[in-house]
Amino acid sequence: MRSVKVLFTMLAVFLFVSLAAAQDKNKDMQHETNTDIKELNDFHEIIYPIWHTAYPAKDCKALREYVTEVNEKAKKIYAVKLPGILRERVAKWKAGVKEFKAAVNAYNKAAKGTNDDALLTAAEKLHGNYEMLVRVIYPYPEEIDAFHQELYVVYHKYLPGKNYDKIIGVGDVLIKKAEAIKTAKLSKRLDPKKVEFEKAADNLIAACKDVKASTKDNYKKIVEDMHSKYEKLTAIFE
Repeated sequence: MRSVKVLFTMLAVFLFVSLAAAQDKNKDMQHETNTDIKELNDFHEIIYPIWHTAYPAKDCKALREYVTEVNEKAKKIYAVKLPGILRERVAKWKAGVKEFKAAVNAYNKAAKGTNDDALLTAAEKLHGNYEMLVRVIYPYPEEIDAFHQELYVVYHKYLPGKNYDKIIGVGDVLIKKAEAIKTAKLSKRLDPKKVEFEKAADNLIAACKDVKASTKDNYKKIVEDMHSKYEKLTAIFE
């Protein structure tokens, strides 16, 4: 009788250990196939106010106050190990992290100084290198990158400079490049979002046409709307 009890006890222990091992293996597999990099997404919480609020307002006091949080969130990015499913991007990721780290260091150095122009330049570089790192994990079709090259100048140079004529001058280019986005080939991963993507592309095209037709009285609001439409479109890829 005792031997039977011992046998059942051993069997129960074996089943428990096997189940635990299976659960651990399942967790490992989930990590290896998950393309979402939490640390990268978390950094967006600090780069957003830097780039969309403090930078355009040239609020250097705020930019200096963000340094601690930038460093804390950046350190977590440095320590990221990409899952197995992204192994072909490891080299680009490491190169991107190196550039990103250099931008963080430059931001720290500029924040300690008194040269506000240098700090604004460092903030721009920080944002740019973060975006490049994001693109390693969430790549865009080349048509979106081509549009963004135009949008960047309009939104971050012409708009803050109140240069209405230059904004209107690139109206046709914006429309043409927005229309090209709709022809972009999506990855199989995004097949379920094809309709959503096409609608977002149509909205962006319409927004670009509005920019070309804008006046000196309303162009700021319309450019902001175009930028918002672009952000909604790119969010589909994340």
